[in-house]
Amino acid sequence: MFFFFADLWFENISSAMVWLKLCLLSLFAVSLAWSEDTLSSQQESTLAHTGEPSPSSTDNLSFPWSRLRLPRYIIPRHYHLLLHPNLTSLSFTGSVQIQIDVQNNTNWVVVHSKGLQISKATILDQNLVLPVLHHPSHEQIGIFSPRVLISGQKYFLYIEFAADFAEGFYGFYKSTYTTTAGETRTLASTHFEPTSARMAFPCFDEPTFKANFSVRIRRTPEYISLSNMPVVKTVELSDGLLEDHFAPSVQMSTYLVAFVVCDFKSVTAKTSSGVQVSIYAAPEKISQAYYALEVGVKMLDFYDEYFNIPYPLPKQDLIAIPDFQSGAMENWGLTTYRETSLLFDPVTSSVSHKLWVTMVIGHELAHQWFGNLVTMEWWNDIWLNEGFARYMEYISVEATYPEFKEYLLNTCFAAVGLDSLNSSRPISSPAENPTQIEEMFDTVSYDKGACVLHMLRHFLTDNVFQTGIVRYLRKYSYRNAQNQDLWDSLTTTCSDEDFIAGNHCYSRGQATKNYLFAGEHLNLTAMMNTWTLQKGVPLVTVTRKGSRLLLRQDRFLRTVMPSDPEWPALQQGYLWHIPLTYKTDASGAVHRHLMMSQTDSIHIGEEVSWVKVNTDMTGYYVVHYADGGWDTITKLLRENHTALSYKDRTHLIHNAIQLVSLPTDVATTVYSVGAREDDGWASLLDTYKTSLSEAQKDNILFALTCSRDTNKLQRLLELGLEGDVIRSQDLSHVVMFVARNPQGHHLAWDFVKKNWDHLVQKFQLGSPCIRNILISTTGQFSSPKELTEVKLFFESIKEQASQLRATQIALDNLKKNVRWVQRNLGVLRSFLTLVSIPMKNRNCNGVRKYV
Repeated sequence: MFFFFADLWFENISSAMVWLKLCLLSLFAVSLAWSEDTLSSQQESTLAHTGEPSPSSTDNLSFPWSRLRLPRYIIPRHYHLLLHPNLTSLSFTGSVQIQIDVQNNTNWVVVHSKGLQISKATILDQNLVLPVLHHPSHEQIGIFSPRVLISGQKYFLYIEFAADFAEGFYGFYKSTYTTTAGETRTLASTHFEPTSARMAFPCFDEPTFKANFSVRIRRTPEYISLSNMPVVKTVELSDGLLEDHFAPSVQMSTYLVAFVVCDFKSVTAKTSSGVQVSIYAAPEKISQAYYALEVGVKMLDFYDEYFNIPYPLPKQDLIAIPDFQSGAMENWGLTTYRETSLLFDPVTSSVSHKLWVTMVIGHELAHQWFGNLVTMEWWNDIWLNEGFARYMEYISVEATYPEFKEYLLNTCFAAVGLDSLNSSRPISSPAENPTQIEEMFDTVSYDKGACVLHMLRHFLTDNVFQTGIVRYLRKYSYRNAQNQDLWDSLTTTCSDEDFIAGNHCYSRGQATKNYLFAGEHLNLTAMMNTWTLQKGVPLVTVTRKGSRLLLRQDRFLRTVMPSDPEWPALQQGYLWHIPLTYKTDASGAVHRHLMMSQTDSIHIGEEVSWVKVNTDMTGYYVVHYADGGWDTITKLLRENHTALSYKDRTHLIHNAIQLVSLPTDVATTVYSVGAREDDGWASLLDTYKTSLSEAQKDNILFALTCSRDTNKLQRLLELGLEGDVIRSQDLSHVVMFVARNPQGHHLAWDFVKKNWDHLVQKFQLGSPCIRNILISTTGQFSSPKELTEVKLFFESIKEQASQLRATQIALDNLKKNVRWVQRNLGVLRSFLTLVSIPMKNRNCNGVRKYV
C-alpha cells in the first residue's frame, strides 16, 4: 500500500485577520463535524497533521475526523470526473466535481484519497481555494470551508489532482503486452474493489455512498477509451488530444467505476433484448475472443429471464487485461478479466479451460445484479455479492451449457476443508480497515456462501428460492442490503405488485415464520443466523437403533480430536439449525427433518436396511455413520452402487477420507513429464515466452515448476519477481507451484521470507495472493522443527502478521500436519513395507490444483 501525499497550503490568503478568522472558524467547524458521533477533543488531538510547514500552512487546523468510515452527514449524488492519462510519462491528471447533499451544518468535507497530489480544492460558489488536510493512515483528506455548509443544501465540491500510475494491480495502473514483432505496448486500466477508487480520484469510497458518474477521458488518437457507459461524443481538443464523453451512469458504488485506455480491438454482438456485448483484447489475440462473446450473450439472456429484471445498461464490455491479479472484476458495464479467464483458443486451449472461461463470465455477469444492482451495505456481508455470484456460476452454466455437467461438490469440499479449522471465520464477519476488508474475499465468502445458498435453495425449493431473490433484487435495486433483508425477501408472500409499490404484506415477525418444514413453522432468520453468524461446519453422527435414527451434532474439527483436552472448549456454544435430508431403500423419496438441538431422532421404520443422510450433498454438513453404519454403506456400494447417485457416492468418499481427486488435461501431464529433462525444460520456457495462448502458458508454467532441479526452480521464482518473462500477476502461482514440488517447498518458503517486503508491496497485505502464498508455502511442512521456524518468521513480521487471518490458517494447517505424522507415519511405513509399494510424489504427474 502506498501513502504518497503532497503538502498543501492556502492560496491567495495574505491577511493575518483572514487567517485568524479561519482558525476560529475551524474550531467552530470541528464541533459541528463531530455532532453526529460526539467525538471528544481528546480524540481530535491524536490526529497529527502530516506536512511540512509553509508561510500559509494548515498547521493550526486539526483533522476533524478520527474514524475509518466516513461521516454520514454529507452524501454524494453525482460525480463529474475528467481524467487525462499519459501513457508515456506513466502518470495522470484529473479533476472531479462532486454534487453533495449536506445533512448537518459543517465546515468540513471528509473524503477518501490515497496517493493523489491534490493541487486545488474549492466549493464552486465560494470562489476560494480551500485548505486540505491529510490523514494518511485512514486514506482520508479533510477540506475546510470558511463558510458553513448549511444542512439541507446542495453544493458542488471541486478538486484537481495528479498521480503516477499505481505500482501493482490496484487503483489506476499500468499494464503492458508484447507483440509478435517484439514491440512492448502500454495501456492503463483500473481495479477498485474493495477500497482503491480513492487511488484514482478523491471520492466517498464506501459501498453505501451510491451516486451517478459522468466520465470524460482525454487520449491521443492511437488509443481508445472505455468506461462503464457508452461514449456519447468525442471532442477534438486544440492540442491534438481527443476527449471522450461517456453517458451518465446509473447509481452505483465507487468500487464499480472503471476506465481503460488501450489500443485493443473488439468483436461485438447483441442480446435478444438489444444489449450490445463486446469483447476487447490485444489485437493479435482478438481471434481468441469469439467464445467469450458467445458466452456473454447467452449469459445475459439467461440472467434477464432468471432474475426477471432487464439488464439496465445499454452495453456490456468484457476486456482481457494482460496484467491482472484476480480472475476478473464485475465493474458495471465494463467487466475486466485476466487473459486466461476470457480468451479461448480452440487450437491450444483445453476443455477444462473452456469451462473455466464459461464459469468466470457467468460469475461476473451475475454480479451485474447481485453486487451492482443490489450491493451489500458493508464489507462484512460481501458474501451477499460473492457467495451469490459463485453459486450462480453453477446455475447459469447448467442452464446454458449443460454438456459441461459441472457440480458444486468440489466447491463445498474446499469450503469444508477451511471451515473445519479453528482459524476459520463466520460468513458475516467484522471488517473495518482495508487489510481486513481484503481478507473477506476468501473461501468462506465465495465457496461456503455458495454452499449455504445451495442448501437454502433445496430447502425452500427452486421456485420459492428464485421468487424470493427476485423480490430481493427488485426491492433493493440501486440500494444496499444486509443479511436480514434477504431473509425477509425469501419469507414474504407479497405479490410482485406489492413489492414494486414498496408495500409489505405483514410484519417481519410474521414473515419469518411463513414456511412449513417437516410439518412445523420455520423461523428462517433464526435458522440462517446459525450458518452466517458462527464459524465452522457441523458433524452429524448417525446411529441406527431399531426403527429410529439417533442423531447428534458437533462442531467438525480436523485439528483437534475428542480425546484432546481443548475439545470441550472448542465445542461450547456451537449449534446449527440443520435442514437434514435422507434417503432409504424403502422409498425413492427424499425425506426432510429440521435438526435444531444437539441430539435428535427420526422414525424410519424397522423394514429400512440402509439410510444415506445429506442427499446429493445439498446440505453443508459432514456425516459420520456410527456403530456399523459405514459397514452397511460399504456393503450397499459393493452390491448395488447405482442405488446411490454419483453425487451421493462422491459425498461418501469425501466424508470418509477427506480426499478430493481432481481430473487433469493430457497436455499438462505431457508438459510435466517433458519438463523433467534439461532440453525439455528449456524448450518449454522458450515456448512460454512466445506463446499467444494464455491457457497454454498457464499449463507450461505449472509444468516448469515440476523440475527436480532446484536451480531451475529458483530461476522461475526470480523470473516471477522480475516480472518480465513471467508477469508479476503470476508470481503467486509460481510460488505455490514450486512449494508443491518436494524439491521446492523449502526453496519457496526461503524465497517468501527473503522477499516478504517486496511481495507485500506488490500484492497488498490482505490480498488473496498473499494469503495463498503463506498457506501454500507452509502447507507442505509437517515437522515440529518446521512449525517452530514458521512461528519465528511470523513473530518477526508481527505487526503485519497480527492483521492477517492467513497466518493463523497456515499455523493451523501445519499443526494438523504435525499431528497426523505423529499419529500415522509409523503405521503407514509398516503398511508400505508390508505391501512393497514405494511412496511416489504425485504433485507433478499432471494433478493440477488451484488455490
